[in-house]
Amino acid sequence: MQITKNSPATAHLIDVTRTVSRAGQTATGIDRIERAYIEQLINVETPLSGLLRTKLGYLLLNKSGCQDLVDHYTHGFWGGTDFISRLTRRNNLRLGIAETGLRRAAQDRATPRRLAAMLSRHLPDGTVYFNIGQTNLTDRVIHAVKTIPDSKIVTYIHDTIPLDWPETQTQKSHLKFKRHLDRAARHADMVLCNSTDTKNHVLRHAPEIAHAEVITPGLPEISVGTAPTGAWTGQPYFVVIGTLEPRKNIGLLLDIWDEMPKASKPHLLICGKRGWLNEDVFLRLDNSSDRVHELNDLPDNALWALLQSSNGLLFPSRTEGFGYPAMEAAHIGVPIICTPLPVFKELLGDYPIYAETSERYLWRNKIEQLAQRRRGQSGEQKKMGGFEAPTWQAHFNRLFTLL
Repeated sequence: MQITKNSPATAHLIDVTRTVSRAGQTATGIDRIERAYIEQLINVETPLSGLLRTKLGYLLLNKSGCQDLVDHYTHGFWGGTDFISRLTRRNNLRLGIAETGLRRAAQDRATPRRLAAMLSRHLPDGTVYFNIGQTNLTDRVIHAVKTIPDSKIVTYIHDTIPLDWPETQTQKSHLKFKRHLDRAARHADMVLCNSTDTKNHVLRHAPEIAHAEVITPGLPEISVGTAPTGAWTGQPYFVVIGTLEPRKNIGLLLDIWDEMPKASKPHLLICGKRGWLNEDVFLRLDNSSDRVHELNDLPDNALWALLQSSNGLLFPSRTEGFGYPAMEAAHIGVPIICTPLPVFKELLGDYPIYAETSERYLWRNKIEQLAQRRRGQSGEQKKMGGFEAPTWQAHFNRLFTLL
């Protein structure tokens, strides 16, 4: 989609540190949004630079270098590592390859102490710095950006789960997010949020934020590929998508699957890596029935194909910041059973079947009903739900208006 409004900024600077650090890994929701920003900002007329923090300092990419980064995470653009990567990234080959390629593509590089000087050499007055991935918003970066006259700092806060649900997070992630939000509150000229629900939580934790705006992320262009096959092929099955962490509440589904009669039990496909603080669930998965399957690292087009042919997406989360898989399922007309979280009601409206986590009988009843549906009826669900997918065109048109 073509962005129809021009940015008022003289130049854009986007932090790409998170995207590079996640080289070769399955994209999370935050990864998707940061990547979408990189790709969309490449295609507007405003000059674009990318800022990358490495172990030895910083790299500055021009628009061509940002395009090289997109090509790499999309197609594996680079191969091989240089001496610096072999020295500093010996335990992470994929990251070493990405940083090697970006060093070759970089417009400039600087030691940490010379970061401000590097930015001043290349970026004009009125530059807008985007920190979308909640990574690298450090005092050093903030100071360097602020040395550019009339510059602005725009951050994206995706959720406040580390503060609201600390028991579901590691101590490290809790403190890291708290520091990030504190810096955003003190220094950001604008804080973007993915929903009104997220904005309300952000302002509850950081009421000193002067300018917070809700701009819903767009959905990607969904290109359905070939679904992986297995014991579920030709049988009723449901899909769960996301990293297996405590707030995803996968234990509820395992309880339901344990209770179902084997003869009529559908398959449950859990698509996501194992996360943290969830050993009980991991143990249960290691000893689960032949109707429960874990699928990791599926490419998007295969995942969408699996989802499209399923009997539904199950989303029993206790909390969510946005919930990309539910949005994508609604976009392609797949039935959804999820908890009645404010963010789901705000973004999905009446499309899903809502059930509280305490209503296990209701979950089982709705799952068994959907298991009887002929797969391929998802278009009917789409018409009934009336879900309208948000677009990146609308997102950036509104963003540039706000700038």
